[in-house]
Amino acid sequence: MPAAEEATVKHAPLDVVSKGVLSVLSRLPEGVQRRIAGDLAVEHGTTVHPEVGMALRLLNAVPASSFETLPLEQARAQIDAEAWVFGKRTEVGRVEDLSIPTPEGSVPARRYDPREDGPGRAVLVYFHGGGFVLGGLESADSVCRFLCARANITVLAVDYRLAPEHPFPAAPDDALAAYRWAVQQAPGWGIGPDRVLLGGDSAGGNLTIVTAMRVRDARRAGEDLPAPMFQVAFFPVTDMAHESDSYERFADGYFLTRDQMRWYIARYLPDAADRTDPHASPLLADDLGDLGPAYIGVSGFDPLREEGLAYGRRAQKAGNDVEVDLEPRHIHGYVNATGVGKTSVAALEKSVDAIRRRL
Repeated sequence: MPAAEEATVKHAPLDVVSKGVLSVLSRLPEGVQRRIAGDLAVEHGTTVHPEVGMALRLLNAVPASSFETLPLEQARAQIDAEAWVFGKRTEVGRVEDLSIPTPEGSVPARRYDPREDGPGRAVLVYFHGGGFVLGGLESADSVCRFLCARANITVLAVDYRLAPEHPFPAAPDDALAAYRWAVQQAPGWGIGPDRVLLGGDSAGGNLTIVTAMRVRDARRAGEDLPAPMFQVAFFPVTDMAHESDSYERFADGYFLTRDQMRWYIARYLPDAADRTDPHASPLLADDLGDLGPAYIGVSGFDPLREEGLAYGRRAQKAGNDVEVDLEPRHIHGYVNATGVGKTSVAALEKSVDAIRRRL
């Protein structure tokens, strides 16, 4: 049912005001934006984009803006609200809410088609971010719409089970089940079963990589399961057993914080022994071979910067065709900020170009 396309969501007055303010500020000259942003810290010889610094100043001024200080349901509502404030509702052909069966029960999903009368050239199974604790179909709506329209692909957003109610390995189990289901459904949608991509941001980037690993292992064990045509992982979580230098360097002030990451990991992986499992921390896997082509987007001002770059290097060294795109002046979560200025759109367009080259 295409009800998702027509649904009207009521937003809090502060969110409406914030979105309006950001819309005005994003159109200001860069020099004015720089003055509004204030002093910008220099890291690796550069600063964040002025429009990013301006948005950060607004975001950091909002009371109780740290997810880990809020009750769980309020934190989940806030990440959806922030995605709406910073995102843009790109028009697509049609949107349909679905349900994906898994061995543990069904999970909600949402299908985006670039045209009203047909699918795209491939289907991208997309996993949202939120530290495996927050996020869902609404928080990923803007990026899914953008990729659907710009890359001319069908996007299947997956609302996998969240911790702490469903800790590891619930999320990767749901992700693998969603990939298998998409492969099965694709021919009925007019898409070949070998034209299924994997993608996601942050926690969803982790699930993208881990699902590719599990598909590879299933194929090696003899399962007749097509490999992902391509992977698109934005600022992925790749090591939950160690904190890189980026955790200290970007501990606070750049949207994702060190304390938030610790809060997420404690809820997703309450058993510390699981944090070295390759299906939780793919950077620690002994074997990263045969994972196929991928695009890895990394933010310059991000606690996850170093582990994203480290995974990209290891995946390349293992023989995979991997493009690592470091956005040196951006922060974590830029894919969800397509409604704020030009820099997030420009960064996201690089992934669109990478997808188009594979289709």
